[in-house]
Amino acid sequence: MTGSAVVTGIGLVNAHGLGTDAVWPETVRGRNGLAAVERFDASRYPARIAGEVPGFVPEEHIPSRLIPQTDHMTRLALTAAEHALRDAEADPASLSEFGAGVVTAATAGGFEFGQRELEKLWSKGPDHVSPYQSFAWFYAVNTGQISIRHRLKGPAGVVVGDQAGGLDAVAHARRHLRRGLSLMVTGGADSTLCPWAWVAQLAGDRITRAAEPDRAYLPFDRRARGYAPGEGAAMLVVQRGDGDAPIPREPYGEIAGYAATFDHRTAVGGSAGLRKAIELALADASLAPGDIDVVFADGHAVRRFDDNEAAAIAGVFGARRVPVTVPKTMVGRLYSAGPVLDLALALLALRDGVIPPTINSTPEPDHPLDLVVGEAREKDLGAALVLARGYGGFNSAMVVKATER
Repeated sequence: MTGSAVVTGIGLVNAHGLGTDAVWPETVRGRNGLAAVERFDASRYPARIAGEVPGFVPEEHIPSRLIPQTDHMTRLALTAAEHALRDAEADPASLSEFGAGVVTAATAGGFEFGQRELEKLWSKGPDHVSPYQSFAWFYAVNTGQISIRHRLKGPAGVVVGDQAGGLDAVAHARRHLRRGLSLMVTGGADSTLCPWAWVAQLAGDRITRAAEPDRAYLPFDRRARGYAPGEGAAMLVVQRGDGDAPIPREPYGEIAGYAATFDHRTAVGGSAGLRKAIELALADASLAPGDIDVVFADGHAVRRFDDNEAAAIAGVFGARRVPVTVPKTMVGRLYSAGPVLDLALALLALRDGVIPPTINSTPEPDHPLDLVVGEAREKDLGAALVLARGYGGFNSAMVVKATER
């Protein structure tokens, strides 16, 4: 497999707003988008803080015919995909009939849609359950709906690997481009802010019980007591950098390297598996540790998981040798969308020469990582490493680098 894969379009939807023009400035500014849950009454639950998408009116972003058949997460995915294709100035209709495809990642599926239909089943009977329940809950539904709406008839797929799945989906898209496709839409979307999904997350005992948003998500901090969930979507348009089809706009950067490993019998991977994924991703990109200018860390905010990640990063780069950031502290852990958001932010950071901050965390003075805290840090950037770990032992690492201007 040969050939470069470049990112030409970015579509973001999260607690900072809709679209890159809304999300990126707030990220650089370090604004906390976490707040008390409003999508349902969480007052009776021990966890009440999350990152919700503000002011999202589905009818303003997707066709009305899709409203009855889609869960909230799919509406976010469709919106982000539309933004990404528009940003890329891409016209899939101009490509060969099977020259463009879709690969997405999902973690939870359509929880909110499923809860609503189960309530109808219990209270009114099976005749009142929507026929769209047959697919609206399904992990692959985002891929299908994006493919149908934009007439993308090439390869289609879905990856389910919790947080790590977002990077894995982008890697699958890269493989398809290397095999000759012209364009892929790829990314992740998740929304788990309904009672049924909330209870499922509480059962894992990894989400924060903090009552204040500024204390809810503190990775690499001794006060860390779990992460704050978020909802959102992050979609990319990825094209062949050396393909026959013209690229209308200057790429954000290149997906230069990727690797994944799996740790057995662990909730979230230990340091050895993640370190190996980093080393393999660097080798795939033909880069040395000294070539990486910033690391976008997974940042679970569970002490033992953070300690393992810090050990892996320090083991590859040396203690405090490379800036590390966790900007998802502002919008919550977006599950499958989280690492794709980090990829997008890494590419924007390369473009603008600025590293977005990790907010609210205060590492100990002897912490092995150079965590960018408080405010954004200006720095010339040529390459970035993005890390993601999924529940069950999944580790993924991806390298992006600036393209020649």
